[in-house]
Amino acid sequence: MGYKNPLKLTRQSGAMFALLTTALAMIGTVAAETSLLREDDTVGASFWIATAMMFAATAFFIMERGSVAPKWRTSMTVAALVTGVAWYHYTYMREAWAQTYALGAGQSPLVLRYVDWLITVPLQVAEFYLILAAVGAATAMLFWRLFGASLIMLISGYLGEAGHAPEMPMLVIGCIAWFYIMYEVWAGDAKKGADTASEGTQFAFRAMAIILTVGWAIYPIGYFMGTGDNPNVDFLNILYNLADSVNKVAFGLMVWYAATMDTKASASAEE
Repeated sequence: MGYKNPLKLTRQSGAMFALLTTALAMIGTVAAETSLLREDDTVGASFWIATAMMFAATAFFIMERGSVAPKWRTSMTVAALVTGVAWYHYTYMREAWAQTYALGAGQSPLVLRYVDWLITVPLQVAEFYLILAAVGAATAMLFWRLFGASLIMLISGYLGEAGHAPEMPMLVIGCIAWFYIMYEVWAGDAKKGADTASEGTQFAFRAMAIILTVGWAIYPIGYFMGTGDNPNVDFLNILYNLADSVNKVAFGLMVWYAATMDTKASASAEE
């Protein structure tokens, strides 16, 4: 019987908070949307789709936060932060693209995109630590190693794409940092901690590791397509928008599903 009564109260308060957040978000969306989407703007459509997906996911994660066990709520909050921050930046990225496209050539919102990644990617990496910390299977050093590797990956990527440093060496440095993160989650301390965790925690960890490995592989492809003498700006932005939409939303959904599964198992055990 452990979670039933508290969940009714926390679900109600969570729903009220989500409604308030949704109302404020809608106001911000209307304020940011000043340029109409042209019928032939496929890239612009991908920006709009990504914006809508991030917004919907944020509202969902906030509402569902109160329906999981307390040890999962920080992870649910981080999932909402990832999509919420991404939604905020996408409202401006899509506007920047639409304005430049209306003038004849869409320009990639590079700085805005990397500002978004500089916040959301470390949060996603930290999610591994938070999930393991919830069951006492993580250390502070693990967090700082993952956090540091994510920053190296992002900073090198920005320097290369922005033309502040040689493109290919920066890509190599970024990939090395990414490979290190994959090592930690597939064979390092993070993996060892997950092996001793609950079934729900192990599911979340495995799912996020797959997203990090397969989903994040899209970004180096986009980086490569956007560099060189004739960068394919349209393809790059469609690829980045698709990758962000799938990776960030799916990432949070895996956390939510694992949290729900673990909470139900705990409630059944107490009954």
